[in-house]
Amino acid sequence: MRKLMGYFSVLLLLLTSVTLSADTRDPYEHFFNETWGDFQQELNNAREQGKKGILIFFEMDECPFCHYMKENVLNRPEVQEYYRKHFLNFPVDIEGDVEITNMQGEQKKQKDFAFREHRVRATPVFAFFNLEGERVHRHTGKTSGIEEFMWMGEYVAEGIYKDTSFTRYKRDKRKE
Repeated sequence: MRKLMGYFSVLLLLLTSVTLSADTRDPYEHFFNETWGDFQQELNNAREQGKKGILIFFEMDECPFCHYMKENVLNRPEVQEYYRKHFLNFPVDIEGDVEITNMQGEQKKQKDFAFREHRVRATPVFAFFNLEGERVHRHTGKTSGIEEFMWMGEYVAEGIYKDTSFTRYKRDKRKE
């Protein structure tokens, strides 16, 4: 009986881990879009694809909050599907030396794009850009979870940022 219980425990553990992993997907495959780092061209792609804009996720390897977002929010299928439907999504390493082209067509290193152009000093930063390349919303730090991150996407995709602050939008959503 003890041996049978041991097998049952192992089977239960395996089934639980398979179930948990089935609920998540790699954000680099399913959340972020592929890019050659030409954000001016990506704006054109976003327009052609009928997107609402571009989301840039400024991150760095040692950032625990970036890891939290990738392991708890950006890996969720419902988040990936919503954001892929409305935005082109790209990660940018704030310490990166890779050359990119910004939305105005200027070439620079990722770290200069992050620090000098967008004043990113802490990570993560979620920067949303409209189809003209203007930043319309910026969020520094991790969100409280999936719900708040989804609200942020709705806030930008539906143009609510034009009329109210994200803080007020979240407060109103919590009252619903």
